Amino acid sequence: MNREELNWLLETIKGAETAERFVLAQYERGRISAHVMADVARERGWINRIANQFLTTATRHSTECVTTTELPIAIGR
Repeated sequence: MNREELNWLLETIKGAETAERFVLAQYERGRISAHVMADVARERGWINRIANQFLTTATRHSTECVTTTELPIAIGR
């Protein structure tokens, strides 16, 4: 989904908090990129709240990957 499509969808959502949750959910599901999420958040004045939610989500996902992936890593010199 690109920025124009996302903005069009957001026009149908009442309430800034609901719209913010929608954008974050679309990012978490891989439907929009971090770049599109940041652009829309900046345009709508959500940047601080979305940035905090994004970092929380990214941290949670990175922790999940580390704990569930058991691959041997070889470092060559």
